[in-house]
Amino acid sequence: MKKLNKFFTFTVFSFLIVNCSFNIDNCSAQWVQCNGIYGGAVQSFAVSGNNIFAGTGGYGVYFSTNNGANWTQTSLNNKVVSSLAALGNNIFAGTSGAGIFLSTNNGTTWTQTAMNSGTVNAIAVSGNNIFAGTSSNGVFLSTNNGTSWTQTALNTEVYSLAINGSNIFAGKSNYPNGSGGVWRSTNNGTSWTQTGLNTQNVSSLTISGNNIFAGTIDYSNPSGVYLSTNNGTNWSQTGLNTQNVSSLTSFGNNVFAAVIYSGVYLSTNNGVSWTQVLNNQSVNSFAVSGNNVFAGTSGSGIYLSVNNGTSWTQTALNNQIIQSLASIRNNIFAGTSGNNLASGVWLSTDNGTSWAQTTLSNKDVYSLVTLGNNIFAGTSGNGVFISANNGTNWTQTALNNKAILSLATIGNNIVAGTWNSGVYLSTNNGTNWTQIGLNSLSVYSLATIGNNIFAGTYGSGIYFSTNNGTNWTQIGLNNLSVYSLATIGNNIFAGTWNSGVYISTNNGLNWTQTALNNNNVRALTAGGNNIFAGTDSNGVYLSTNNGANWINKNQGFNVISTIGALLISNNYIFSGTYGNSVWRRSYTEIIGIQNISTEIPSEFSLNQNYPNPFNPSTKIRYTLPVCHSGESRNLVKLVIFDLLGREVETLVNEKQSSGTYEATFDGTSLTSGVYFYRLTTDGFGDTKHMLLIK
Repeated sequence: MKKLNKFFTFTVFSFLIVNCSFNIDNCSAQWVQCNGIYGGAVQSFAVSGNNIFAGTGGYGVYFSTNNGANWTQTSLNNKVVSSLAALGNNIFAGTSGAGIFLSTNNGTTWTQTAMNSGTVNAIAVSGNNIFAGTSSNGVFLSTNNGTSWTQTALNTEVYSLAINGSNIFAGKSNYPNGSGGVWRSTNNGTSWTQTGLNTQNVSSLTISGNNIFAGTIDYSNPSGVYLSTNNGTNWSQTGLNTQNVSSLTSFGNNVFAAVIYSGVYLSTNNGVSWTQVLNNQSVNSFAVSGNNVFAGTSGSGIYLSVNNGTSWTQTALNNQIIQSLASIRNNIFAGTSGNNLASGVWLSTDNGTSWAQTTLSNKDVYSLVTLGNNIFAGTSGNGVFISANNGTNWTQTALNNKAILSLATIGNNIVAGTWNSGVYLSTNNGTNWTQIGLNSLSVYSLATIGNNIFAGTYGSGIYFSTNNGTNWTQIGLNNLSVYSLATIGNNIFAGTWNSGVYISTNNGLNWTQTALNNNNVRALTAGGNNIFAGTDSNGVYLSTNNGANWINKNQGFNVISTIGALLISNNYIFSGTYGNSVWRRSYTEIIGIQNISTEIPSEFSLNQNYPNPFNPSTKIRYTLPVCHSGESRNLVKLVIFDLLGREVETLVNEKQSSGTYEATFDGTSLTSGVYFYRLTTDGFGDTKHMLLIK
């Protein structure tokens, strides 16, 4: 049988003219980012004109042109960006471990500068001079936009930099003891003088007029913020004196201090007194643009204040890590990670248009599964939680001290795969759990077919049980890590690390590597005869023929992300990403169907293809009336056969609403000859032949 890698499209005709603005899914053959799962770790900022740049903890640089109403990930998308600075149209990004990158076009492209290794904690600009404070080698200077760098005389770890006229200030680590505090250079780094605070770790600096403020960190003896009014000759402790301060910024008479785990404090009188203006957040960084103050947090993204900190609004930074997705009817659930306040379970009741965090928060959720009206959430270290009311309330089940990597249902039972503790089973919605095997293995994925349970493990392939886990047999892929499992009928698909997707058609006795064979596959999901694979940094792939061929389906992604979860629900496919939250796409569109017709035909029909003969493509039109069975949608199959009756391609195998459809069939890979196409649905069947001439 000849296998084809075809591209086909379906168009449903209508007597109505449809305005695309009414329904984005009828117009955009692409992924669209959902709004609302805001957050992410933001470590640095820079301002260039009306553009705000944000450096994140692992997902590079984002920028906003509208004060945070929207954020777009730039092409520097896979680095921890610990520092940012702007010099005219040039944006410099200091990274953790990869030195400094430069963009001259607002982040469209980036070039690694001559400083191409090491961690850069701070960047400051004075005229055409760029100073970089590094973790291991002190302060470097470039006078030519990073083409070359020269190490200055200050050559041990530097946390922060600030410039006031000809004075350059560096906040240092107190290692070795006595070498910390604030250092000053008046000659572009040729020489440096220690000004004071000699035993302090100075994490941050800001200058307000002639005043210099220094934020310190010492977990054994927090000392807060210090002030110097004479270029560091003398320092005095301000009223914020018992906190660890990660960042400082100032404008006008306002000085803002980010206190670790305690939000933002504001002083309007040079530090004599301070008022907490943002609480319950751990803030890493600040930016000021006009009267706007931006605060970058450790997990909740970016907050904006337009009134000197009196109130704060979370901006639309979709930088969350999505580990899991599940649905109950119209409710979509997303499990996030990041070990922060934004971690936990989020809920959308409108197919991802908006999201709200449920009461399960501040926990990493690696797996979700539903059973009836109950949703179960597997957490990292806190076991399994259950909600019977769509996340309004959550109850920790008796499995309460394990890292839960995977969840599945078998009948009315819940199966949980754990880190280093094998598989657990509950027969009563989590009231009790029993360890049922694979006791020392990490079980990354679970799937069920009938009474059979399949468990994908870390480094030990796939195990199989036919008796609810009483006994397990290793059935293949023995040395591979299996991160995901999915089923279509009796076919089992396994997503592996480094080796792509495998398929078994006989309950795992034998496995065949599919054409997607060199990717890390974190997620799999199936709909009809379609299997989708979510990969590590290569986006989403689709196969319509059990893995013989795969089509890349990344249209619309502004950056090709790592896909942590996939879900088909409510005629959408949802993609949970690492660092870009949730995206969605019309399911019928992604597999090639667009239904824009409201005209209901009176009878079934299968038309002769046109043109006929054809080379290499032809169109097949068919109509679907109201179902005889009373169902709202018809189960439709449109299949191509060769002269020997062998199936060449299944074009359609799904439920479709009433309407008129057209399929484009491409025979580029076929030889000349007669082929047949057969439509079957709801008591109707018809077959016609067509002629391919090359």
